[in-house]
Amino acid sequence: MGLVARAIEAAGTPTICLTAARSITEAANPPRAAFVDMPLGYTVGRPHDPGFQTDLLNRALTAAWSITEPGTIVDIGVQWSDDQSWKDAATSGLDNGIRKADGDSRSPRIDEPQYQYESDRAAAEATTA
Repeated sequence: MGLVARAIEAAGTPTICLTAARSITEAANPPRAAFVDMPLGYTVGRPHDPGFQTDLLNRALTAAWSITEPGTIVDIGVQWSDDQSWKDAATSGLDNGIRKADGDSRSPRIDEPQYQYESDRAAAEATTA
């Protein structure tokens, strides 16, 4: 997302990335981003709640105009619920785990690349050699 946002900005159009994964967004380093404390997969709000979604998008657009320092990520004060217990069931599973996970499995971003297979590591290293 950061690369795409930078390319769009280079063409003269301001962008803002909306994220529920702050550490990953920090690693991608988009020109500007707005953090929402939401389950993964629900970054723009609760399904079938247009009032909540409209408020979230208004806050994100307001943040887009107020951010002047490149790489800034602001918390726009939007969260899934005042009751933080939803995080006990959040995950990045196929259905985002709202109903079935045993704890918040959202992992922080680490700087070292991770590979599913050793062949993926070898292919990545071959392209940087």
